[in-house]
Amino acid sequence: MSDVLMIYQFSKEKKLSNWHIVNDEVMGGVSMGLVQLNKEGKGVFSGHVSLEHNGGFCLVRYDMDRIDVSKFSSFEIRLKGDGKKYQFRCKSGEHQRHSYIYHFTSSKEWKTITIPFSKMEPFFRGDALKMPNYHGDFLTQIGILIGNNKEEDFNLELDYIQLK
Repeated sequence: MSDVLMIYQFSKEKKLSNWHIVNDEVMGGVSMGLVQLNKEGKGVFSGHVSLEHNGGFCLVRYDMDRIDVSKFSSFEIRLKGDGKKYQFRCKSGEHQRHSYIYHFTSSKEWKTITIPFSKMEPFFRGDALKMPNYHGDFLTQIGILIGNNKEEDFNLELDYIQLK
């Protein structure tokens, strides 16, 4: 196993051009999320989740060229939030329809969370799939989603996301 591979370190000097917001408007909803850098250079995923018009989620995702992650066994994320539940998501192929998901609850203090590949379960549009958990061969996308079946504002600060 290799030590660490940084996927993304937020800083004032970085552009967020590979980070994309996907709100529930793709399904008729009216939720609004955004990603930006704060004055300290941390990434901030924030907004409002609405249940109107069958809505209920906001997602920020980072698209990358496909990388081999077979030498690693987990993701590590340093973050500070609002005490709400989120999903960390990844995809191993650019045309893959399902995501591998891990649920976590944010803290109002900075903390580092470790997400073992073996704990990331396959889902498609909110439904669990009967297939193995993330095996950690390749990686093309990571993301964070909030969708707790309730209307709420949210705010999650991100420092870095890396492989361990």
